[in-house]
Amino acid sequence: MISITLPDGSKLSAENGSTLFDIIGQIGKSLQKAALAASVDGEAKDLNFVPEKDFSLKVITFKDSEGKKIYWHSTSHLMAQAVKNIFPKVKLAIGPSIDEGFYYDFDAEKPFTPEDLASIEKEMTRLSQENIAIVRSEIPVTDLKKKFADMGETYKVELLDAINDEMGSVYTQGNFFDLCRGPHVAKTGDIKAFKLLRVAGAYWRGDEKNKMLQRIYGISFPDKKELDDYIRLQEEAKERDHRRIGKDQHLFEVSNEVGQGLILWAPKGARIRVLIEDFWRKEHYKNGYEIIYTPHIGRSLLWETSGHLSFYKEGMYSPMDIDGEDYYVKPMNCPFHVMVYKSEQRSYRDFPVKFAEFGTVYRYERSGTLHGLLRVRGFTQDDAHIFCRLDQITDEILAAFNFSMFMLKKFGFENFKIKISTRPEKEYVGSVELWDKAETALKEALQRSGMSYEINEGDGAFYGPKIDIAVKDAIGRDWQLSTVQLDFNLPERFDISYSGSDGKDHRPIMIHRALLGSLERFFGILIEHYKGAFPVWLAPVQCIIINVSENEAEGVKALQARMKQEELRVDIDLSNETMGYKIRNAVTSRVPYVAVLGKKEIEAGSVSVRRRGSDKPEVMSCDDFIALIKSENN
Repeated sequence: MISITLPDGSKLSAENGSTLFDIIGQIGKSLQKAALAASVDGEAKDLNFVPEKDFSLKVITFKDSEGKKIYWHSTSHLMAQAVKNIFPKVKLAIGPSIDEGFYYDFDAEKPFTPEDLASIEKEMTRLSQENIAIVRSEIPVTDLKKKFADMGETYKVELLDAINDEMGSVYTQGNFFDLCRGPHVAKTGDIKAFKLLRVAGAYWRGDEKNKMLQRIYGISFPDKKELDDYIRLQEEAKERDHRRIGKDQHLFEVSNEVGQGLILWAPKGARIRVLIEDFWRKEHYKNGYEIIYTPHIGRSLLWETSGHLSFYKEGMYSPMDIDGEDYYVKPMNCPFHVMVYKSEQRSYRDFPVKFAEFGTVYRYERSGTLHGLLRVRGFTQDDAHIFCRLDQITDEILAAFNFSMFMLKKFGFENFKIKISTRPEKEYVGSVELWDKAETALKEALQRSGMSYEINEGDGAFYGPKIDIAVKDAIGRDWQLSTVQLDFNLPERFDISYSGSDGKDHRPIMIHRALLGSLERFFGILIEHYKGAFPVWLAPVQCIIINVSENEAEGVKALQARMKQEELRVDIDLSNETMGYKIRNAVTSRVPYVAVLGKKEIEAGSVSVRRRGSDKPEVMSCDDFIALIKSENN
């Protein structure tokens, strides 16, 4: 018999030779049915794995992030099997799971069509219904190379060339087998509901010098309802796509003449940006920050000292020669803030020292990864750096965290996911004792905040632990926004110090802090969160005033001028179109209010108002209408 320890500390026994599937059946039939794989002493294994000694067990289901990856990776193999059955000459490359679903790269003679995807899905359904066993085996790498070479699978041979081990693992399902570490689900029938989403081009190994392959993306779930819900969510996401809304509402542009990944803020989008920035600056001054401005370029010496040229050069653009010296456009603002700190002698009494900046940075991104406002090459960070003593960390972390929550709630976000990322196992700077104190400070700060959080073991940066805050948008998607990050590295690299109460020099702790992330990405998220229907205080146009006939044109202009004097954002439509057309056009632009002035309204000093989302007009005095908008303009 062998002994199995469960996550709650309880134990059970099983006969030698029992598979994980059999062992899980002892816990419960429903859990056995939901199981996709299992963790044996922390290592994921297939359900047909036979443990040979006592071990700790954790069952992996689709509810677990690891379970989703296993399920999606298994589906990528099912798709590859279907593709090979239909198109035998296609060569296989790689087929991993991704954050949401899976893909597989194929070298095919001609592009896959929508009709091809339908045929592949049909074949996947047939293979799933056959309920074929998925079996893992280990084979000598030399034998695998020969087998794949004989099959013409040159990409698999290239992958094997990079393996130093004598043995390689493969998974077989019927007439198909593939190079893979696993684990996988036990049978093709375990893969219930799937959808192939799209085809895209992808260079082999991500290198533009290599051949362009065809990448088929897909998604799968254990039941059809989950798949249907996902598809509905994707349709809603398309309706909210910030690129489409941004174009329809003239918020921003991306121009080939300017360059991909570089954003042009159109007047209406720029108006929203100004509103965000003005609010941000006001609140930062209230919270004890000093706002600074730093250059867009810096000498190579600065980036050598900071370590960016050693650790981040692939993300930086080529240097420019100025007076015989190399200068780089900045990928980050941190070194400049350190230099502002160094410009004065600091005392322990000065702390905390807080610098904030809307700093525009430039980072290289591959053209294939650029995506509207969400992935760009030039963006503006709402960056801040706090310099403090070790004994101040908890208070400053809590203050930065609370500030983040306040800002995010102001922009309409209410649901949050919070994580603390701790010390990496191997490469990190600073002592273990310092890391332990810092991680304890982060935990204490969040405990004092009353917010729940998760621990992301070993995922901290090499220079310090951090708190990440993700928000859920209106349709339940998670977006990573705020970060509060401790840094033991830059203070050491730049040799910054302060004079302590003992008269000696001490090293301060540096905290990196971003509340919104980048303005571009944050704006893209806001567009999708609100579906372009911004709240009154953020709307670039709060009201459109429409005339019934030419006789009211001057009255419309007068009301607009009056409202602008009250610092309200008002457009007018005096075109020759019908009133119905003008109202529909205004409603389509998603302004909060549409005001109509006719003869009766002019005479009564009133206005007929349509609120966004309502078909029923309300008649109110111009004074009351102005007061209404002003009440919502905070």
